Amino acid sequence: MEILQLNLEKGWRGGERQTLLTACAQRDLGHNVELVAREGAELSLKAREAGFKVHHARNAVSLTRWLALHGSRFDILHAQTAGAVTGAVLAKPFHRRPVVFSRRTEFPVTSGQFLTRLKWHCVDQLVAISQAAAAEPRRLGLAPVIIPSATPSITPDTARMNTLIATHKLEGKRLIGTSAALTAEKDPLTLIQAASRVCVKHSDVVFIHWGADGASSEASRALIEELGLREKYLLLGFQKNPEQLYPILSAFVLCSTFEALGSSLLDAMSLGIPVIGTNTGGIKEVLAQERGRLARVGDAAAIAQHIEWVLDHTALVEEMTTRAQHYVSTEHDVTLMAKKYLSLYAKLCR
Repeated sequence: MEILQLNLEKGWRGGERQTLLTACAQRDLGHNVELVAREGAELSLKAREAGFKVHHARNAVSLTRWLALHGSRFDILHAQTAGAVTGAVLAKPFHRRPVVFSRRTEFPVTSGQFLTRLKWHCVDQLVAISQAAAAEPRRLGLAPVIIPSATPSITPDTARMNTLIATHKLEGKRLIGTSAALTAEKDPLTLIQAASRVCVKHSDVVFIHWGADGASSEASRALIEELGLREKYLLLGFQKNPEQLYPILSAFVLCSTFEALGSSLLDAMSLGIPVIGTNTGGIKEVLAQERGRLARVGDAAAIAQHIEWVLDHTALVEEMTTRAQHYVSTEHDVTLMAKKYLSLYAKLCR
């Protein structure tokens, strides 16, 4: 099968990693896969390093033009972002190929609802990565297929872990980590407030926050200063492959207000790290059946209590992490995800 994966995002977040994982697994299963990405973007660079043929488009307009000329060479077009699906749909009268769209967010559709509904109805199959991501398409009259995101096998980077511990003088500390951009929907302020509560009771605890700057960066830094957490809450910025550092953590926390799935949680779970999340979107699906601890959105006190529970209940935490690892290995396997998409592609091509 000739497959074209489409993703025009500039950065490297969960959706871009899933795009490359899908492409690699489908190639391993014997199919020819090419990508369209933004020139110079991390996805383009990583895909080229992995040996893929990568075509470039700047935006939905240039993608539409490129697909109108070249899209018919492929059996299936798989749009991984909202901008990519716009180009794939607009060029459909020319390429006449089935279009699949993977929705990776749970944000409600408010403005432009008519155009979004129209665009989604022009897709041959809309895929949602969780029940939470499927809610809005269902409200707008579609029947999405659920194909969860996957997490690959992670090889911890011992050298990087040792460097991190030595650089920040973390020997003998118990570390609580998160990996999330400093944006409102990731709610870093609540986690900082929870950290303050935990650190009052546990002097050996330090919080590590990996993630790019965003709209909440200034407020986050100000709150850290206000609460006297400069040495207790470390903002380490964006780093490539932070999951390779997770084994140094005693717990992993995700405080999102909106989250379609939470691939960073899956990474931590696969490594046997106990996880705490907010009771929203795909997080509550991932952490159901006591695979992790759930707190209400914005409830710093509850998040702090869950962190303290993890620190104080070794035997129960081991049972929880065992359940979590089994769940990730059976439900979020990369090859399984790729096969589900291939089965869907084949059905559409028929």
